[in-house]
Amino acid sequence: MEALKSGSDVLFVLLGGIMVLAMHAGFAFLELGTVRKKNQVNALVKILTDFSVSTIAYFFIGYSIAYGVNFFTGAQTLSAHNGYALVKFFFLLTFAAAIPAIVSGGIAERARFNPQLAATFMLVGLVYPFYEGIVWNGNYGIQEWLAGMTGARFHDFAGSVVVHAVGGWIALPAVLLLGARRGRYTRDGLMSAHPPSNIPFLALGAWILTVGWFGFNVMSAQMIEAVSGLVAVNSLMAMVGGTLAALVIGRNDPGFIHNGPLAGLVAVCAGSDLMHPLGALATGAIAGTLFVWMFMVTQNKWKIDDVLGVWPLHGLCGAWGGIAAGIFGARALGGIGGVSLAAQVVGTLGGLVIAAGGSFVVYGLLKRFVGLRLDPEEEYNGADLSIHKVSATAERETNW
Repeated sequence: MEALKSGSDVLFVLLGGIMVLAMHAGFAFLELGTVRKKNQVNALVKILTDFSVSTIAYFFIGYSIAYGVNFFTGAQTLSAHNGYALVKFFFLLTFAAAIPAIVSGGIAERARFNPQLAATFMLVGLVYPFYEGIVWNGNYGIQEWLAGMTGARFHDFAGSVVVHAVGGWIALPAVLLLGARRGRYTRDGLMSAHPPSNIPFLALGAWILTVGWFGFNVMSAQMIEAVSGLVAVNSLMAMVGGTLAALVIGRNDPGFIHNGPLAGLVAVCAGSDLMHPLGALATGAIAGTLFVWMFMVTQNKWKIDDVLGVWPLHGLCGAWGGIAAGIFGARALGGIGGVSLAAQVVGTLGGLVIAAGGSFVVYGLLKRFVGLRLDPEEEYNGADLSIHKVSATAERETNW
């Protein structure tokens, strides 16, 4: 047990946390490059503030719900074993804080600021850690029950379902309860296009997320001796598969192309430690196709104004990843084995129900008692001026 808490392992987990923390800059720039110019400041402020609120919620409530651990002891106790327990908290916090970062992209351009911070606190403090504890800490005996029924526990190595599908399915009720941006859809069925405001920033966000994802996946081992090059190569192959599929299906659209690698990486998280690289490539290609197709369906046919497409990207590709681990992780398809498709389906569906149900409760209560969206004038002026009283770029220089 001591080997798991050596100084080398502390440094390893710390570096993993730093890489995932850096991914939040990717979330920020991805949203910054997608929303209209009048909402760019708000995109940046939300990601940083949501991370801070997430830290408070997870430190005081969420981590204890998930793992039964709290930090209300002296610093001398906390620093035992080189402070391994603290850096593990930091690493897992960066995962938890991805939940509001995912939601942020779906509700962009019309959500009020303070109610969303309240939602972040409740989601990261209560909803997310409830499911996280079931999967990664074996809470409530559900994993043992699944193993008895199917022959294997639900497997989610790096969070296809625990983080991404949960984040995406939390975002969906929020988007539905908020409603579409004003002017997005007309009564006669027409749609007003809102193209990305800055493709270079969108691409920068995608690249930051892609690079950080190798820390997200590889360092989910949480100890040096458990690190596997298979996870790194599978992440690479899924990224490539998602990119090329989005290129073809999206007909060279740069927004789709730069979300393609993210779709592949979302999907491969769960089974990246089990799959053969060819299985990871297929998983990523299916995810890239699924994202492009469902983005167009939700936006154009169903009239769901999910600004960054976080439900197709994280919610659906994450759910596919949970199931894909049970398919391509099997020995019959070149995987390591020890996984059950039935357990993967049940575990994935359980996460979706908890996420969507918890989100409807949280956002439903906020909508009823305090309201969720900006008033028409504030939305027209943009969140930057309405909330933060400043624009992303000055309209003119001040002359004294």
